[in-house]
Amino acid sequence: MKRLVRVAFLLLALGFGAWAVASKWDEIQTGFARLSWQSLVLSLVAVIAALCGGMMTWRALLADLGSPLPFRAGAKVFFVGQLGKYIPGSLWPVIAQMEMGRELGVPRSRSAAAFFLTLPVQLASGLLISAVTLLTALPGSVAPYAWVFLLIPVLAVVFEPRVINAVVGFGLRKLKREPLERPLTRRGMLTALGWALLGWIAYGLHLAAIIHELGLSGVSMVLFSIGAFALSWCLGIMTFVVPAGAGVREVAMVAVLAPVLDQGSAIAAALCSRIVIVLGDLICAGIAGLAARRSVDSQSDSVQGKAV
Repeated sequence: MKRLVRVAFLLLALGFGAWAVASKWDEIQTGFARLSWQSLVLSLVAVIAALCGGMMTWRALLADLGSPLPFRAGAKVFFVGQLGKYIPGSLWPVIAQMEMGRELGVPRSRSAAAFFLTLPVQLASGLLISAVTLLTALPGSVAPYAWVFLLIPVLAVVFEPRVINAVVGFGLRKLKREPLERPLTRRGMLTALGWALLGWIAYGLHLAAIIHELGLSGVSMVLFSIGAFALSWCLGIMTFVVPAGAGVREVAMVAVLAPVLDQGSAIAAALCSRIVIVLGDLICAGIAGLAARRSVDSQSDSVQGKAV
């Protein structure tokens, strides 16, 4: 039964991912026609690195909460579970991660806490790095979004371990769940923030590889790409009701790119970015699933060999 549910989940997630591509196919063809295969390959490699940064952020939080997972097992739980973000509704990824994590001995409450803590960590680090890079590359581009950056000091206070542990404990009590066995530590939070920052840099390089083909180059362009992507993604994260921030992030990206690209080029960049990220999600989930399966098969063969 569990296998059937898992297969159904994967098929549903892949179906919505394919629909996201098919619904924009004409625009996608137009956008990709302006890019070279080299830039697309570089962009995809950067996206995979960024997705790994997100996985390490989540894995660092889970370890700090008391459930360190091996890299392969953690990658499978995270990447396969993340496919659920393409299904309408905000809870599919956390439900998938909770169920797969439980099979590895991770309590459901701990998986849920790590999942929900990953979002504010990404939001805080994304706002921080976007403010720094956009102010450095093109100060005037920050003005329309100054209100968003007011969240940075608020999030900085929230991420004090004593505060975040109190918030998590309150939430678990309201849900009538058992309290966490281990509180979050400052070291664990800083480790997660560090991985998240590396992930944003990789995402920025992914966007830089795309807009380089549209006529922009130089160090300032790279810094601007990091900030533009992080800011548009954060605006997408704030819209929980939309699958994977679909649509919102692209609109935000077009607006953020407006100071440096014409509207047609900005739309092409946003759409190409979306498709490369979808491909990256599918590749990471596939590789992680195969790697985890090989690990299980090799352990099984080893056990059988010893029995013989």
